[in-house]
Amino acid sequence: MQKRDSQVRSVCVVLLMAIIPLIGWAQDDELKPVTSKYAIRNATIIQAPGRTIQNGSVLIENGIIKAVGSSIAIPADAWIVDADSMFVYAGFISGLSNIGVAKPKEEDRKDDRKLTGNPSYERAGITPGALTRDMLNPEEKSVADFRKLGFTASHSVPHNGMIAGRGAIVLLGGANGKSMVVKDQSSMFSQLSGASGVYPNTVIGVMAKYRDLYRKASQAQAYQNRYNSNPNGMERPEVDATLEALYPVVSKQMPVMFKAEDVKDIMRVMALKRDLGFNLMLGEVKQGWDAIPTIQGSGSSVFLSLDLPEWKEEESKEEDTEEEDAELEDEKLTPEEEEEKALKERQMEMIKKYYTQAGAFQRNGVKFGISTMDVKSKDFKSNLLKVMENGLSADQALAALTTTPASILGVSNTMGTVEVGKMANLVVSDTAYFTKDANVRYVFVDGIKYDYEVKKKKNKKSNGGEAADASGVWSYTTETPQGNGSGTITITGSPGDYSGTITMSFNESTNDLNEIVVDGNNVTFSFQTNVGQDITIDISMDIDGDTFEGTLSVPEFGSFPMEGSREPEN
Repeated sequence: MQKRDSQVRSVCVVLLMAIIPLIGWAQDDELKPVTSKYAIRNATIIQAPGRTIQNGSVLIENGIIKAVGSSIAIPADAWIVDADSMFVYAGFISGLSNIGVAKPKEEDRKDDRKLTGNPSYERAGITPGALTRDMLNPEEKSVADFRKLGFTASHSVPHNGMIAGRGAIVLLGGANGKSMVVKDQSSMFSQLSGASGVYPNTVIGVMAKYRDLYRKASQAQAYQNRYNSNPNGMERPEVDATLEALYPVVSKQMPVMFKAEDVKDIMRVMALKRDLGFNLMLGEVKQGWDAIPTIQGSGSSVFLSLDLPEWKEEESKEEDTEEEDAELEDEKLTPEEEEEKALKERQMEMIKKYYTQAGAFQRNGVKFGISTMDVKSKDFKSNLLKVMENGLSADQALAALTTTPASILGVSNTMGTVEVGKMANLVVSDTAYFTKDANVRYVFVDGIKYDYEVKKKKNKKSNGGEAADASGVWSYTTETPQGNGSGTITITGSPGDYSGTITMSFNESTNDLNEIVVDGNNVTFSFQTNVGQDITIDISMDIDGDTFEGTLSVPEFGSFPMEGSREPEN
């Protein structure tokens, strides 16, 4: 057992040794992306919806796509990603989400009764000057959860508030919040929900307050412009940071991203747009099918939600054969049974509308992107496939995740397609992504590579029905763009009580392993080391007898393959 624990630690050491040179290059005031070369070769490349290259290659250098084609030259120093039979797509873009933005803690508010009708802007959820960039954290769980699905960028916005603040186009990776931002202050995020306990806390109240703020901001900006042009004889403008933060909306330099889930909210928001004249993006639309004619002529952009009600397969199938139907016709249902049957039919018809909504927008020529604000990451793929079964093709789904959001959000020059000169934001799947059995194998974010192993069935048993034995001393090697590393991982103890260490050849250090978990034949653990700064490295090993394959992952630098074997016991 001790030798196996040592082997596990050895694997971790090798991974760290390979990563250290990369981290050493980034010891400036802020971490910079790894400037390495990758060549993804022998893949089916979906450059954009309807544009495919068979047996092609993609060359990445310094975070940029340098070449794409079936016969490109691959530099000798490029790290090869053999993608035979795999598919390469542009990284997905979420049109509206809170990815990377920590949810604020609920505060225990005891409001003065005299102020509930006229609260401060902040208490009322009116913070148009708040910046998403100041709230970002690449360690937020949502970043990793959606990245492993193929998302590489997101239009992220603050949580809560009728005017919550300014959104930003962000990458799903980075050394810190600042480095995640691709396009700052891309929208003003708003919603029709007010703060609890104070005005405005009803939909009508929020709409009235929105009109009041907009008109005050418009008047204040006009006065400011006149004063700037010729202040002679004019009083100096009053300073109101909240109204000033709305100036870009009033002047149509910044669109408003309104969360509008159902047709009532859509119509209310559209009424605000008509009255006030701001540029509008509708986000997290869940029940918008009846509003399609109104949206069509409005010039508004749309992001449809994938937070959908549960679809029960047995409810969607024909319940009976023709013979059974004939028998049922002869049976008389009681009034209660008739009512229950009719209710189920109405419920199923309503649920189907959620899943056919994207197809309806597509048929009516309304372009849309996908919003992931409310959908759980674990439900995204299954919901997407079900939507596709109900009227959306693979190319149309790809457009909704890549080219359309890139166009709407104004980042088509840097992302959305697999083309030379664009940011290396890519997703690589082991078969066509828009199929049930597809698995994401690699994701590139700004040229940083993340590896994803195809998970084997849990609790895979061996040797008398027990999980794989992880104990022992494991010698390992790992491969990075800067060369190979090696070391040993030592694991001791018994299942549920493992401990261990890992060594790294680059500095002869020994590091303790943390949170060693054995799940079937998979072993995971982490360890910390210092390379001018403290870093945490995660290791995943898939054991097959006395050998293993796995990955070493370092935040902001990606994942790297590793392999090793258990040393014989003396």
